[in-house]
Amino acid sequence: MQPFNQINAAYRLSDTCIRIVFDHNRSMNFEMRRADATIYLDDSASRGKMYQAPFDVLLAKRLNRSTIQSITLHNRDKIIRILTTTSGAYKSESTMIQFEFTGKHTNVILLDKEEYVLEALRHIDGEFSTRSVRVGQLLIDPPPPPYTPKPYPIEDVESFLREEYRRCAGEKLGRLKHEKTLLLRKRLEQLQRNRGSLEDEASLMAESERSRHFGHLILANLDRIKPYERGVDIADFDGTLLHITLPEGCLSAAMTAEHFFKRSKKLKQKGVGVYKERHNLDEKIRYIELFIQTVQEAATPEDIALLFPQKTAGAKNKGSDLIAEFWIEGVKVSLGKSEKGNIELLRNAKSRDIWMHLKDRPSAHLIITTDKQQLPQKLIEAAAKLCVDFSVFEKGRYLVDYTPRREVKIVEGANVLYTNYKTMSVEKTGLS
Repeated sequence: MQPFNQINAAYRLSDTCIRIVFDHNRSMNFEMRRADATIYLDDSASRGKMYQAPFDVLLAKRLNRSTIQSITLHNRDKIIRILTTTSGAYKSESTMIQFEFTGKHTNVILLDKEEYVLEALRHIDGEFSTRSVRVGQLLIDPPPPPYTPKPYPIEDVESFLREEYRRCAGEKLGRLKHEKTLLLRKRLEQLQRNRGSLEDEASLMAESERSRHFGHLILANLDRIKPYERGVDIADFDGTLLHITLPEGCLSAAMTAEHFFKRSKKLKQKGVGVYKERHNLDEKIRYIELFIQTVQEAATPEDIALLFPQKTAGAKNKGSDLIAEFWIEGVKVSLGKSEKGNIELLRNAKSRDIWMHLKDRPSAHLIITTDKQQLPQKLIEAAAKLCVDFSVFEKGRYLVDYTPRREVKIVEGANVLYTNYKTMSVEKTGLS
């Protein structure tokens, strides 16, 4: 790292991973998980959500477009300290970022030139540790290790760090796939149980028609129905003899007919409700099945992280049963989970948002929330892949159309006509 002269950008890739972009856009990723910290190289990892915590704001303010003064190992320990300066209109500021690869105390700390804490990835209270890390306090060095580190020569550091990424990513990917698939399968099993517990709408509709028919038969034979009878034999309209059990509490033949008509209407409404609920559950089941397949086909931990964005405190989850939200390169991407979700997306999207849909076939609708004229191609491609992954199970190459929302006209429900669109090809490769 010592030949680097500048830091172009510094930001979080994930909750515990910091990316530093050095000269000529050469970057390093510092994964700072407790007891499992490492440094790796992977230029392909895209930035997910935009972190806006005080640590992230100060990280960008102090390190973006800064000049590196020194990069050293600190305190004879696994601590990397980078000293930088930024020049403003009136003064220059010195900042140190300290990466501490110290087991369970792993941390990233921003310091001023006097070594007072400006911010930290993890704040540590003095009540819980002999070495506190608090904003405004002087940072005390940890006790030096009780051993002399041995040399660990590496012939090709870059290859080593890229292999470190493959190793860590492989382990993490397997772990995440198992964990997230288990979570999704539990949801799927619950939905399938709910579907299995539904009554049969065909039987309900048949019983509704039967009750309606009985009502008409009774109206046609009012003179034969006696209030005290519990049943009656009546010839059907085709001459077939039918026995009708009469309901209790009906004091006249007319009341008996009305009872059957009301029962018919109630059963029909119930059958329609069951049909709608079954259709709703079928859409949810299909969405979860596509979700599971997408997780299984993920090639990197970042692919899975994109599928499971963290919910921020106080965030509104209204419509979450209808719409899935993802973050790509800090941009919100919304996808309809069902026909209702697609309608909701179309209704709420703004004119400059980007709309996506598979070409010439049913698919989920997708909206990229933006007011920009031009979006990075990487973002467009990632969004198009989401649209494909959550629309079809089969492997193959698919065409995805996209255009500003203002070019999309709703015909009926989620059926639309659109103009002035572009098309891109996306390959669904199946299980990796």
